[in-house]
Amino acid sequence: MKYIKYKKVTGMGGIVALGWLIFTTAVAVTQRKLIFKPARSREVAHPHSIGHRSRLIALRSTDGTRLSGWLLTPRVPGPHPAVVYFGGRSEEVSWVARDAWRMFPNMTVLAINYRGYGDSEGVPGELKMIEDAQMLFDWFAEHRHILAGQIAVVGRSLGSGVAVQIAVSRPVAAVVLITPYDSVLALAKRRFPSIPGFVLKHRFDSVKHAPSLSAPTFIIRAASDDVVPASHTDLLVAKLTTTPQDETIAGSDHYNIPYLETTQERIADFLTAKFKKAPESAD
Repeated sequence: MKYIKYKKVTGMGGIVALGWLIFTTAVAVTQRKLIFKPARSREVAHPHSIGHRSRLIALRSTDGTRLSGWLLTPRVPGPHPAVVYFGGRSEEVSWVARDAWRMFPNMTVLAINYRGYGDSEGVPGELKMIEDAQMLFDWFAEHRHILAGQIAVVGRSLGSGVAVQIAVSRPVAAVVLITPYDSVLALAKRRFPSIPGFVLKHRFDSVKHAPSLSAPTFIIRAASDDVVPASHTDLLVAKLTTTPQDETIAGSDHYNIPYLETTQERIADFLTAKFKKAPESAD
């Protein structure tokens, strides 16, 4: 009888182990679909900012992949402070071109869709997205419509992980993080506790880079967020070596927060104040 019970126990253990292996393999194979949700159609059919000249542009990444988006330049002549915007996991960025007049007044703006999003070619993935972001920043830094040393980065949700990595590898003037997290790995483990860390390739480990983030930072939280719980933002903030401006937008959730007038006005106020403190110089 003991032998039979032992066989049953070991048999059950094998089934559990096999189930875990199948689950882990499934996550490893499908993780790109779990993390990225590319939006191909434009959110705004004909984006136009009343305060900017809107130009649809396409740039080539270092491996030749075509990336498409918008370059917005203020209607007032001359070089201006600038912003590079990085969107969320299911976001197409044409809406930024529409709302830039309120969110980024008197600023030159670059909003480019990730690989596989909008009209951009390729397949999304963390390493290539960071390479693309660095290329975009470097290209933008040489643009005649911006003031030298006055480029901010703004990242929403998934894009906050891109913005953080750019902020520690490039000379950014300020950082705005909308519903940021500690890492995608931590969020995944919250939902699937049994996932081994080595399985996830696209980690966007912002908490790892946070101690090296020295630029003035604005943390924007949603009042109700079931995608990035407050504790995951708290862990990121705790690792910053400088005290950020940290605000929660009333009446917001993870999805509507960037579109709210209050959010856009707070971003405009923060960036305008930081740019005014920076010494103005032009190439």
